[in-house]
Amino acid sequence: IIHEAEQLVSNGVREITLLGQNVNAYFYKDKSKEYRISDIIKELENFSELLRIRYTTSHPIDMTDDLLDCYKNCKKLMPFIHLPIQSGSNNILEKMNRKHTVEEYLDTWQKLLKINKDIKFSSDFIVGYPSETHNDFEETLKIVKKVKFINSFSFIYSPRPGTTASEYDQIETNISKERLKKVQDVLFSYQRDQNKSLKGKNIDVLVENKILDQNKLFGRNIYLNPVIFDGSETIVGKIVKVNIKDYNQNTLFGELIEKKTKAA
Repeated sequence: IIHEAEQLVSNGVREITLLGQNVNAYFYKDKSKEYRISDIIKELENFSELLRIRYTTSHPIDMTDDLLDCYKNCKKLMPFIHLPIQSGSNNILEKMNRKHTVEEYLDTWQKLLKINKDIKFSSDFIVGYPSETHNDFEETLKIVKKVKFINSFSFIYSPRPGTTASEYDQIETNISKERLKKVQDVLFSYQRDQNKSLKGKNIDVLVENKILDQNKLFGRNIYLNPVIFDGSETIVGKIVKVNIKDYNQNTLFGELIEKKTKAA
């Protein structure tokens, strides 16, 4: 992994995402030494030309102390975590075989906020899981309102043949659709609020590319929000300051405010 990262950085890559299903459970043993994802992050931190580090997707039970410590010590690790909880009900989490509780999830959330109050979270949610009661769903709404996820993926449960859940009594489609709309209304409101909070502010944007057939650049801020602004292709691959002028639910629109960029 480190050798591949070294090649990528030497070819101009400025941001690396460690990608895997349940990536924070990564474990490798070489002779007498054991390695976890925190060890990879620390190694990547030493690459002078690498500007940003991310990882996805994670499981709450694998947010170990050594990984949490990376948010104290690794400046290139972005303060944005995709940490799916799926449901705010312990009853449903147990039936999903998720291996974590709402209380454990919130404990991790609070630990990370103590490390950095500006850390933001996104999540995945499944509504209408078999046997989900009104109270179960209300518990999901409660955790959404508590954490205020700035970006999330939400879906209606879809049975898969051969799974245990497919054999349970299914929730009526109209009820599932109603619940999905309710949770999305709340999730999207926090997404818009986050973007609104950045209007008028100067933020760091890593420029990814020029938009085809337009004299505009596309980049992302530390929270992975898309940012669109006027500029030259010469700053692709650099971190620049952008003043946010406007926003919608998904995208920020701004103006380049300085020529100075971080080395790339």
